[in-house]
Amino acid sequence: METDEVMHQLDTLLEKVESLIERCQNLERENADLSGRVKKLESELEQKTENENQFSRQKEQIRSRIDHLLAKLDSATENPAAEE
Repeated sequence: METDEVMHQLDTLLEKVESLIERCQNLERENADLSGRVKKLESELEQKTENENQFSRQKEQIRSRIDHLLAKLDSATENPAAEE
């Protein structure tokens, strides 16, 4: 009788171990999926950041050109005889 009880406990323990192994495998797959997703999101964020930086540089260049043209215009209106 004692042997039957030990065998039953071993069977129960085996089921629990198998369940834990399956759970670990599921978590490993989920972790791999999430890691891939994080890498993809990081890549997208990096690309967006670079696009924003490029946009800022272009905006600054445009602003600089406009300021330069406005300065020329101011200079031309102050000295109209210099251009004639």
